[in-house]
Amino acid sequence: MDQGATIDQIMEVGMGFFASKTLLTAVGMGVFTELANGPRDLAALEESLQLHPRSSRDFLDTLVALGLLRRGNGHYENTPTTAQFLDRAKPGYVGGMLEMANARLYPFWHDLPEALRTGQPQNETKNGGPDPFETLYADPERLRGFLAAMTGFSRKANVAIASRFPWKRYRTAFDVGAAQGDLITQVALAHDHITGGGFDLPAVSPVFTEYIAANGLEQRLEFRAGSFFEDELPRADVIMMGHILHDWDLDTKKTLIRKAYDAVPEGGAFVAYDCVIDDDRSRHAFGLMMSLNMLIETPGGFDYTGAECREWMREAGFRKTHVEHLAGPDSMVVGIK
Repeated sequence: MDQGATIDQIMEVGMGFFASKTLLTAVGMGVFTELANGPRDLAALEESLQLHPRSSRDFLDTLVALGLLRRGNGHYENTPTTAQFLDRAKPGYVGGMLEMANARLYPFWHDLPEALRTGQPQNETKNGGPDPFETLYADPERLRGFLAAMTGFSRKANVAIASRFPWKRYRTAFDVGAAQGDLITQVALAHDHITGGGFDLPAVSPVFTEYIAANGLEQRLEFRAGSFFEDELPRADVIMMGHILHDWDLDTKKTLIRKAYDAVPEGGAFVAYDCVIDDDRSRHAFGLMMSLNMLIETPGGFDYTGAECREWMREAGFRKTHVEHLAGPDSMVVGIK
């Protein structure tokens, strides 16, 4: 019989912000990027990271205890995982998303009680500020950094889709809300018969085009500018949306699914992936917390279960649907027309 959380688990979750803020601070200060050049001793890190002697040892040893650094012979070094994903110079860098979480989401979550009582966002718009995404898309450099962060956050799921989806049955694919273009890039790199591209707002075009060219895919992939609210989606055998549906309310989710249905031919597919919640809504804690984050960040967005998304797809007309775990917190829901 499930007895629920132990007292140790209660305290670990309740004080979880200790570990979270330690990691977010280390990413923001560039600890893992600094150690990409090799092991460093305490004195060297105090100087390069501008750490006070009172704090440096506890800070770095906490990272060791959390499994984020290694220490040996008086020197600190990255673990294989932090070397791959938290070094700003590496293509798999996910720290951009963590830096954004530290700068924006961490303080906004302080107002979770208000969000729970009012159902209203608690971000910049709360006090009459501009929509943060409108501001982001108006600043090319900030947008570039955000799109790169999304690539780092989504890479493992993108690679999984490229390897697990039955691409041999299809010839064309478009990623809707493509961001930097990593999803369609991973698909095209793994399957040289696939052509298509990415569909996103015009401001994304130079970032997408540069990324596709850097991967040698400019002859097979293209960028199409548009709004998935105002324009028809590109026609393709497969339409994909990664971390898109959860941003919107139910009616908008259903509208986007119907647009995907209209864009694919008979036998075509729609692939949507997010932090899909387990159908019992009792195990996928990260997916449920991501839904709370949508409460904090959006007027009506929420994460959803696989069963819910399959129902919306069937309502739109898709004849076959299934859910498949990808990597980490992400799963895809597939609809076949």
